[in-house]
Amino acid sequence: MDKQYTVHMQSPLGLTEITADDKYITSIRLIKTEYKVLPEKDSDELLLHIQQCITELEEYFAGERKHFTIPIKQCGTDFQQKVWQQLLKIPYGTTISYIEMARRLGNDKLTRAVGGANHRNKLWIVVPCHRVIGADGSLTGYGGGLECKQWLLQHEAGNSKAANNNLV
Repeated sequence: MDKQYTVHMQSPLGLTEITADDKYITSIRLIKTEYKVLPEKDSDELLLHIQQCITELEEYFAGERKHFTIPIKQCGTDFQQKVWQQLLKIPYGTTISYIEMARRLGNDKLTRAVGGANHRNKLWIVVPCHRVIGADGSLTGYGGGLECKQWLLQHEAGNSKAANNNLV
């Protein structure tokens, strides 16, 4: 079994836990329960991909990053892997519905299964399950809470508009 490393960072939405093995970031999640955070290791001691993850998340929250380049890996069924790959194709600042995601996977009857795969996504923000919404445009189901999902979507929409305004 690979050695696991865990670090914490503050984000605008609360304490974020990053877990990695020697090669990949394996989990990024928002911590809802309060507990004492142990002092972080000096950055020199952190693996490069963990340092890169922290930097890329900070850039995302600052509105400077729209795509992640960190090495990621999460375990799941073949279907879950397909859903997670489709999530990575949803452009920053846009949303699609669960039924559209199911159609992209070849069967519009898979909406519940898509929701289940989104629920099992362990790579918060990087694999952007927050960009999947209800067919009627409503915010539905999100492990971090609907307030968190709304914040992320507004954050991306605001930064997308700012980027588009700079192009004019």
